[in-house]
Amino acid sequence: MNISLRTPLNRRTLLRGAGATLALPFLECMMPRLGHAAAPQPPRRFVGMMTNMGILPEFFFPTQAGRDYEATPYLDILKAHRERMTVLSGVSLPGVDGGHEAEKCFLTGAPGASRGSFRNSVSLDQVMAEKTGSATRFPSLPVMIGTGNLSLSWTRSGSMIPPITSPVALYQQLFVEDTAEGRAESLRRLQRDRSLLDGMKDQFKALQQRVGANDRERLDQFATAIRDLESSLAASESWVNRPKPKTTTAPPKDIADVNDFKANARAMLDLVRLALETDSTRIVTVCLSTGNLTPKGIAGVSSGTHPLTHHGRQPEKIAELRRIEEAHFQSLAAFFDGLSATNEQDKPLLDHTACLYGTNMGSANAHSNDNLPTLLIGGNFKHVGHLAFDKKKNYPLSNLYVTLLQRLGIEAGTFSSGTSTMRGLEMA
Repeated sequence: MNISLRTPLNRRTLLRGAGATLALPFLECMMPRLGHAAAPQPPRRFVGMMTNMGILPEFFFPTQAGRDYEATPYLDILKAHRERMTVLSGVSLPGVDGGHEAEKCFLTGAPGASRGSFRNSVSLDQVMAEKTGSATRFPSLPVMIGTGNLSLSWTRSGSMIPPITSPVALYQQLFVEDTAEGRAESLRRLQRDRSLLDGMKDQFKALQQRVGANDRERLDQFATAIRDLESSLAASESWVNRPKPKTTTAPPKDIADVNDFKANARAMLDLVRLALETDSTRIVTVCLSTGNLTPKGIAGVSSGTHPLTHHGRQPEKIAELRRIEEAHFQSLAAFFDGLSATNEQDKPLLDHTACLYGTNMGSANAHSNDNLPTLLIGGNFKHVGHLAFDKKKNYPLSNLYVTLLQRLGIEAGTFSSGTSTMRGLEMA
């Protein structure tokens, strides 16, 4: 047996010179050299994406189930990724209602968004980040394209995590080194968080002694979250003084006109791909918040997105809204093209990245929250084409969230209203 004793190159080896550092791509010499030992598996990643204005279902849903479905206009834009894509119909989030209000619940599955007493729960990406986020500088990245202040990421206390809305700000977070003063302030902030957590732990121990057996079981689950938070804080401290990766990509310019959706989407999604490619994060959420946009640069479009979604079946409004939504899918296609063209261990980065795309409304015209148009792309699943469920008695989309947690190597049998993995979808 041919055994090489040469020490493998560390994955985070940096080239240094002239005061600059450059992160290396994944190289074969970073793999173990002992005989024919299997190479370490590349990390698994997740990107959750939602457009908050729904999409026209007639241009999305195929009429046939299975692999041989006839592509619809929107799916045809993504035809290069058909073999790595599963289309879902007849799915929704049980108990999630409220029309537009459901936009807060796409990755949480928290029911009752229409109630005045509604309180959100933790989002899927944050559960992932608690378990796997310490491996990267950013446990997760919440991003928004459009207007307003809407994020798909929510903490365990039901608070929204503010999204990054500027390409310049995202680029700086990923690739521009903090000043010495900035690093010192980051360490001070993390130490304050540690002190607060220590105080909470003392209160938690006292509470455990006062409750009954059933409540102690629930508190044990909360204790796990506290331990995960401790690990996350420790990991964050370790990243403060490590150099950020360098990129040959030029810094972007902020798009002056927020209505230039195509330019904003291109800039932000290119940076999301770079964040994944440089292993700066493995968990990303992208909210397409387009209700207050009057998109520029799209031929035949002069109206605002939100008014067009209330088209009342008027053909001219539907045609204009379709042009806007086709531009959305073209932006998605370019993002998936970039992930597919980036290789990692001789496979496309898309194979290691499970990308979920969907909406919070099955029909924005009717403000309905059932039969949600949904796609799963990449992630090395055994994709099955069109996975069609009952359009009247919907299948829980939250079951897919259990599958996605398990795909990242997280032991989970439930999430929100999801009580099992998704029927008909298997991991490769």
